[in-house]
Amino acid sequence: MIRPLLYWVQMNSNCPVITPLYGWIFEVRFKSSIIRYKGFILYVCCETLKVFGKVSESVLRKYVLPNIGMSTQDLVQPAGVGVDFGVVKVSNKYLIVSADPITGVREDIGWYAVNVSANDVATSGTRPTFLINVILLSEKESNTSLSKITKDVDKACKSLNISVVGGHTEITKGLDQTILVVTSFAFTDKYVSSKNAQEGDVILMTKTVGLEGTSILVRDYGKYLKKLSTSEKRNALNMVERISVVNEAVLAFNTGYVHAMHDPTEGGIIGGLYEMSVASNLGFMVYESKIPIAQETIKVCKSLKVDPLKLISSGVLLMAVDPAGKDVVKEVLNKNNIVVSEIGFFKAGDRVLISKEKKTLVNSSPVDELWKLKRQRL
Repeated sequence: MIRPLLYWVQMNSNCPVITPLYGWIFEVRFKSSIIRYKGFILYVCCETLKVFGKVSESVLRKYVLPNIGMSTQDLVQPAGVGVDFGVVKVSNKYLIVSADPITGVREDIGWYAVNVSANDVATSGTRPTFLINVILLSEKESNTSLSKITKDVDKACKSLNISVVGGHTEITKGLDQTILVVTSFAFTDKYVSSKNAQEGDVILMTKTVGLEGTSILVRDYGKYLKKLSTSEKRNALNMVERISVVNEAVLAFNTGYVHAMHDPTEGGIIGGLYEMSVASNLGFMVYESKIPIAQETIKVCKSLKVDPLKLISSGVLLMAVDPAGKDVVKEVLNKNNIVVSEIGFFKAGDRVLISKEKKTLVNSSPVDELWKLKRQRL
């Protein structure tokens, strides 16, 4: 008797990862190859959306970006890979606008949603001033839960001087958890984007990698982190309070030496660098030894077997800076108690991460470690 098996092939890394999903085969809706091996039928599926988080670059280019409606000369910066926001010409101003959902956390989603969306707008060099929020409540939520969400939105907005101008709130059938989608926007006279990095630009980053991810991991998997002290867990949880990059983005932009900025979220610092390089049609040389990682993040990631360089990193700002002005940018940020590190440079050609052991080509944005962990049984 031939036993059927379904195999997923994850094509997001340099080497495919083949995972057996035991049981009967459900409907296969994508290209597949059938292999008979030792009494098994193997369905090897190479096109699938069964990976949590952002869709891959290939899926985005094939199914999303070709379908963006009418073109207009007022749309100065349309949607694209690695682009944080859209830009619309409005009279003598530019409208900077960006939207983000919060799907990977269950608590404090109001705080996360405002800050993550605001960060995207801030990478233009402009402070976000308005937002619209859409709250999709799961059936199990109560009025108390809704109150907590809206109060968190209010608190985050007031901390950033943002006004909520509207939105939509509903109870949505079939949701396992509540989802909050925030659209932030602002008007400005000038801006930069992740598309504007230039060959030879120095890559600067603020703070330490995995700030948001470390906080989430301690909250969701704290019982597995027995080697961390109480104070270390508390410090890790409090990293969420540092996820805004609005102030540092505006300060850096105002020096006049920043060509491009990006907010590395899913896929961590590696994903952020990849997206920024794709948007600017450049390669990069980045030195792993120069990337700062907090001790709490190191311990959390080691305990959970997570790569901190691929862990969601809201709170980090990536900047492509004119080499002539890198010291000016560093000085301005340091004077405002913002830690900044020089980790590499943009160049033509390959995207290269250099570690002590080897050189690694970065050919895609990785699946975030947070999503990979959620699929595993600890």
